[in-house]
Formats: sequence, C-alpha cells, structure tokens
Amino acid sequence: MKKLNILITGGAGYLGSMITTKLVEDGHNVTVIDILEFNKTSLAHLFIKHNFKFIEGDVRDKNLISRELINKNIIIPLAALVGAPLCEKYPKQTIDINFNCIKFILSKIKPSQKIIYPNTNSGYGIGEKNKYCDEKSPLNPISLYGRTKVESEKIILKHKNSVVFRLATVFGFSYRMRTDLLVNFLVNIAVRYKKISLFEPHFRRNYIHVDDVANAFVFAISNFSLMKGNIYNVGLSNANLTKIQLAKLIKKIVKGTKISILKNRKDPDKRDYFVSNKKIEKLGFKPKTSINEGIKELKNIFNIHNFKKNKNNY
Repeated sequence: MKKLNILITGGAGYLGSMITTKLVEDGHNVTVIDILEFNKTSLAHLFIKHNFKFIEGDVRDKNLISRELINKNIIIPLAALVGAPLCEKYPKQTIDINFNCIKFILSKIKPSQKIIYPNTNSGYGIGEKNKYCDEKSPLNPISLYGRTKVESEKIILKHKNSVVFRLATVFGFSYRMRTDLLVNFLVNIAVRYKKISLFEPHFRRNYIHVDDVANAFVFAISNFSLMKGNIYNVGLSNANLTKIQLAKLIKKIVKGTKISILKNRKDPDKRDYFVSNKKIEKLGFKPKTSINEGIKELKNIFNIHNFKKNKNNY
C-alpha cells in the first residue's frame, strides 16, 4: 500500500485513537490534532513511532488547521461534540465544532485531497417498523448532534473526493475508553451491580465494534477510487437489536444479571431503527467482531478496571 500523509482531527478520542493506531501501524504518516479534553494518554503508545506527529490544539484554530492541511493526502475530521445530551448542553460549541469547522476545512482543501467522514446513523431518527434504513432512506435527525452531523455530511459530499460512513452505535474497548455508549454502559452496569434497568426497551439500534470502525477506514483508504462520492452504512448486520434483546444477550454472558423495565421514563435519544449494511458488504467489507465477543471483552475489562462513572444517557 502506498504510504500517505494523513491528518486526523480529534484523533485521540474513542474512535480516533483506534483509527490512528491502525494507520500508523500500516506505515502512513499520521498527524493528529486534539485538544485532549478527556484523556491525555490515549495515544501515548504511538509517540515512539517516527511516522506519528501529535499536535495539542483546537480544531477551531484556523491558522493551525490551514497550516496542517498542506500536503495531506487524506483528511479524517473526527473532532466533534458527540452524543445528544452533551450537544444539547453546549449548543453553540456543537454547531461551531461539528459543522463550522468542517465547512472551514472544505474551504481550504484542494480538489485532489480526500476526506473520509464519520457520520452517525442516528440521522435516520425513527425508522419504519418493518423496514430497514439504507443509504437512500430519508434522514430525520432528532437531536442537535444528529442535525449537525447530517448538515456536515451534505457539504462534504459536494467535495467529490469524499467517502461518508454512517456508523452504527459503537461498542468495545478503546485506548480512550467511553462507558456512556449503550453496550459499554449496560455491560458495565451488569458487571458492577448485576442488574440492568431499561426504559423504552423496544427501541431499536444497529451496533459495531470500535475496532471494526477502524477497519472500515482502512478499507476506504485501500478502495477509495471505488467508494468515493458515496455514503455507506457501517454496522453488524446480525446486530440489529432492540434494547431488551441486547440486555438479554448481556444477561447470558454476565451471569446473575437481572433486567427490569422502567415504565415511567422516556429515552431522551429517540432514535429507533434497524439498518441495512448491504451496500458496503457488497464491496467486500464485513465487521469481524460479533456483539457477543464484544460483550465478553467488555465484561473482562470491567472486571479488572473501574472506569470513571458516566451518566446514563439511555
């Protein structure tokens, strides 16, 4: 594979630390810009690598971004405020980072420079009960987070040298761990307290392991000419599950877990859909880590490490 110069904003985050690691290990020259708000050491294992460069900086620093865009073959803009609750808490910063910074990057890059952008399939909002959402399904983002990501997707696709992923709900261990994501959160609670409390248990989601998200980016780089100008759902096709189905899978692996349903609470994140991943599967990409394997991984990790507690956003 040709060695490329790659810029990743937000490359020290949950997705970014995994994607960055794979691309550095593949021999690419990778530059990461990250403000390091949540974890100072998620990329520490890469500082010995000669093909890795880290810049502690803010994606809103236009001079910094303009300078670092020069001579980059690929830009992966990951820097964002992520998740409905966080974005509702900081609406101005959300719009600035999730949309305006993307708009600025697009204004500065050349037509030959490539972009791989991670959207969320939460943009589908509430899907039809007996129909899977595919890339042609209408977008109906419910949260500010979903709306800013969808608007960024629209302007990115105007740059012909682009690939957009609509990612399923991500789970699994990362160098910058998050315990607020649905699978991670429920497994953590099951391990700690041997109980899972759910509200609106019929809500549906699609899931994917964080390592497979990183693999999808590697796949896109290798197959860019085939994929450019297109949107791809990226998830485990056999992991379209309701919340209660997910909880029952966790119960089988974390023995002794009890499940209770809270009928007087509403889910602030109203997304409810199943997703088709056939488009990218037809090109040859399929995730490797099953939902059961991910639950077992998380169980083992939470048994030995008590991560900082995150608020239950579900």
